[in-house]
Amino acid sequence: MPIVIRIALSLAIIGLGAGILYIGAGGLKIVAGGVGTTLAGFVDDVTATASPSPSIAVVSGAPSLESVDEPYSSTPQVDLVVTVPASMVGDTTHRIRVYLALQDQKPSPLMEVPIGPTAKTAVPVELTKGINDFSVSIVGDGGESPTSATVRYVLDTTKPKVTITSPKANAVVNGKSVSIKGKVQGRSTLLARNETNGATSAGTAESDGTFVLSIPITTGQNTINIDATDPAGNASSASLTIRRGNGKLTASLSASAYQVSRKALPEAIRLSVTATDPDGNPLKGADVTFTLSIPGIHTVTRDMKTGSNGRAEWQTTIPKGATVGQGSATVLVSSDSFGSTQDYTVITIVR
Repeated sequence: MPIVIRIALSLAIIGLGAGILYIGAGGLKIVAGGVGTTLAGFVDDVTATASPSPSIAVVSGAPSLESVDEPYSSTPQVDLVVTVPASMVGDTTHRIRVYLALQDQKPSPLMEVPIGPTAKTAVPVELTKGINDFSVSIVGDGGESPTSATVRYVLDTTKPKVTITSPKANAVVNGKSVSIKGKVQGRSTLLARNETNGATSAGTAESDGTFVLSIPITTGQNTINIDATDPAGNASSASLTIRRGNGKLTASLSASAYQVSRKALPEAIRLSVTATDPDGNPLKGADVTFTLSIPGIHTVTRDMKTGSNGRAEWQTTIPKGATVGQGSATVLVSSDSFGSTQDYTVITIVR
């Protein structure tokens, strides 16, 4: 006897026993009918052939997004290049779902597009100003695949600001070249051109935006233009004018009068000197010695120091007794850092 029938008969016997107990309470008809129905239904259930459950196509294998060398873009539309698994190529029952996450936001579905006839599908998307993080998945009746790795685009339409920190405008620079330091948007490309002599210099800003460019200069005034292009392709420029100095400590002497009438004596005279260091900056605290030699009187001197503006002045008097002739005023400027230099001018006594 088949084991299924045996099990059915055993359960029927148990059911009959329960029915006998129930007969005493007047439930014969109900029991008999219930047992018959139960037994027949059970036998049918255990002897029936099982029907196969409907199969569900589970989506597996995440698509991938092609990475980009430069995430920054000044163009609001870009193409995402999606690669699907080989088994999904040309599949019309599934679609590519594109997710977008803006700065400080969670990813949200942006669109769904058909899977193309090849493994790669180009999906045009519009960028929002700032950070745009894209990811993709494959969706179908069976659900959704894992999402791809994120690919970032940054929409940037702002021109980079070029700030030159050194040297200052109209500064005097000594040497055959000048080192220009400044700041701009990080990773911007830079091109400097000296419009005076045609020299050029190219470079790239550091990630923090700082840059240094060295470019040849010529004697006199030099006008240098710096063009900057940021990673998104936005461009701007800045200009700097400097003057190449002679690279020496200089002293320039002047007098309030260069010709004095003997008849007008005594007469006051003021001597002034301006001292500059080799870079053309005012030389503060330099030692200054003025000397005034006039025909017919003793030579006189005066020691002083230059002020913060690099200047020193001495006022004295040419007394009576000076004779007609050519005299002179001389100044000596000395510095521990730059050595010494001097200048002179002629003071003439006339009738």
